[in-house]
Amino acid sequence: MPQRPIRPKLGQNFLVSATAQAAIVDALGDLAHRAVVEIGPGRGAITALLAARAARLIAIELDRELAPRLRQQFAEQGGVEIRNEDVLETNFAALRNADPAHGKLGKLLVVGNLPYYITSDILLRLFHFSGDIDRAVVMIQREVAQRVAAEPGTSDYGLLSATAQLYARVEKLMTLPPGAFSPPPQVHSTVLRLTMAPRFAELGVVPEPFIAFLRVVFAQKRKMLAKNLRNAGYDAARISSALAASSIPSQSRAEEIDLERMARLFRELLRS
Repeated sequence: MPQRPIRPKLGQNFLVSATAQAAIVDALGDLAHRAVVEIGPGRGAITALLAARAARLIAIELDRELAPRLRQQFAEQGGVEIRNEDVLETNFAALRNADPAHGKLGKLLVVGNLPYYITSDILLRLFHFSGDIDRAVVMIQREVAQRVAAEPGTSDYGLLSATAQLYARVEKLMTLPPGAFSPPPQVHSTVLRLTMAPRFAELGVVPEPFIAFLRVVFAQKRKMLAKNLRNAGYDAARISSALAASSIPSQSRAEEIDLERMARLFRELLRS
């Protein structure tokens, strides 16, 4: 008796392009001695490629119907674990520390087709565990990818760009049309490779306070940086002095300022 078709739930759009599936796995690099975490394996197409190459594979699937199917599909495959859980609650440090090879597999590699509606939340989760993750290859909506990879001075540069580039080197690998998925989404998707390389020590800032500061300066993105700082309670004279010391013109907006000068401004405001 044939199995009934699997209906997409939770907004899933399954990648069906074999060429794209292979390219995504290839982008992770050599997996022979690595542990991989796959976010949202769905029907298991990429999972099968990963299982054949990786020393260890943990697939995290939220869907309560798809997870049991995956367990059955990979029941005979050694080194594969299917977890029915929410990735936003996944402890990546615990996954790394549970390495059966006693730490020989190194930091985790992450791959996934991220749900559009929680893309930013998942990225922030990965950045939170940047010390346990080597790199991530993720597929996200093209417009969000443009924001993640945007450079200072462009209209797409904002809080998400700055945060991502604080934690990782961002590479755009490929963009896929709706026809590469089933069912086809209404948007194009872009594959990014995020190589974790936090810059806090280099920039001379502490992560939590500096990210809180970025939220302030990008609070109203189109307003001048000085205006956002005044709205946050900073004294006008203090702002003027810190901007000058940081080589930032007084009429600048946050989107125009690179991380080096933004970090200097942050340090100057702390000193003044």
